[in-house]
Amino acid sequence: MKVALVTGASRGLGAAMAASLARAGWAVAINYSKDAQGADRVAGDIASNNGRADIFRFDIRESSQITDAFQDIRTKLGPVDLIVNNATGPQGAAVIADQDWATYLMHLEYFVRAPLLLLQVALPDWRARRSGRVINIGSEVTQVGNAYDAHYVAAKSAMLGLTRSWASELGPEGINVNMVSPGWTPVERHASTPPEEIDRHMSRVPLGRMGRPEDVSAMVTFLASDAASYITGQNIVVNGGHTFS
Repeated sequence: MKVALVTGASRGLGAAMAASLARAGWAVAINYSKDAQGADRVAGDIASNNGRADIFRFDIRESSQITDAFQDIRTKLGPVDLIVNNATGPQGAAVIADQDWATYLMHLEYFVRAPLLLLQVALPDWRARRSGRVINIGSEVTQVGNAYDAHYVAAKSAMLGLTRSWASELGPEGINVNMVSPGWTPVERHASTPPEEIDRHMSRVPLGRMGRPEDVSAMVTFLASDAASYITGQNIVVNGGHTFS
């Protein structure tokens, strides 16, 4: 059984990805940093559906914690075959005059530094086996260029660049690297969004509805499958056609 590490998998899109991968036959390492109850719930749901999962608390921005976590995952589930870089930090819009460099760096820590540290730990084993996959979770913002969100947009755009560069460098070694970029896909943290804001967004989406976590997790699971073995370096946008409307 292959092993997938999903970062930030205690809730939201990460939880949906973990569940979908488990249904497809992956053993899932559920990473979390704070929400132990949520991580337990995700693992329990997977187990109740005859899947295999375990939870691993570590900071994806700390190399020593990552090294220890990979060894723990290997002991409990097996060597990691797939990394899904889903975790994100606090988000918040701000006008340019109020933005600060610390916020840019915080987003870069999650979307560039953490994926790099995770890959560097996995890479020796992957190179020896000539296999391995990375799926970075991006965002449609790299195409939309949302106002008041330059810190987030810039970091996600950097993530897209490293996806393409890694795919070019690692493809000859049998390692695939892709990105899945959701549109607005409401999860728990969007519970207080005014209905009129959701209606306004839906009016600009050709498919006429909001994204659902399963829309994104289905694409992640496909890219993790043998059917996607000839796909690398791609950014697949899952947003109902919003960026073409």
